[in-house]
Amino acid sequence: MSAPDGSPVGAERSIGQLFASATTEMSALVHDEIALAKAQLKQDVKRGATSGGAFTVAGAILLFSLPMLNFALAYGIRTWSDWNLAICFLLSFAANVLVAVVLALIGVAFAKKAKKGKGAQKVAASMKESAGVLQNAKPHPRPELAQDGGRKALEPVARSSS
Repeated sequence: MSAPDGSPVGAERSIGQLFASATTEMSALVHDEIALAKAQLKQDVKRGATSGGAFTVAGAILLFSLPMLNFALAYGIRTWSDWNLAICFLLSFAANVLVAVVLALIGVAFAKKAKKGKGAQKVAASMKESAGVLQNAKPHPRPELAQDGGRKALEPVARSSS
């Protein structure tokens, strides 16, 4: 079994190796958080595009289908009933408006989902939290120098196997 840098688990690592390992891990953390922010932003943009598409389709249906659908529906209602032609045209228009309202409501639902998606803000908060933890981290104290200029003997530290 070995450590991430390839050295055996029980072996002592120098401060330089520990610093290099910490720097590598911190860099990986930052890259992962940036990738997460990109993925969440992509999802929010996709929801916004779906919302815009639904609004566009609703508008296009209402605009381009009104003349043709109104005439067809009005004359169809007139054929099946003996109502006045003006009432038949009003019913035809009401059906088109109903379809447009349903599509607009779908657009509103997707717009709310896109607005609630605060992925980028969550990642920014996480990065600030990580930076705050690192700012508050204090290095281990160095062994004091003995009066004769040499270092005090360091006591061996027992390491857990887990």
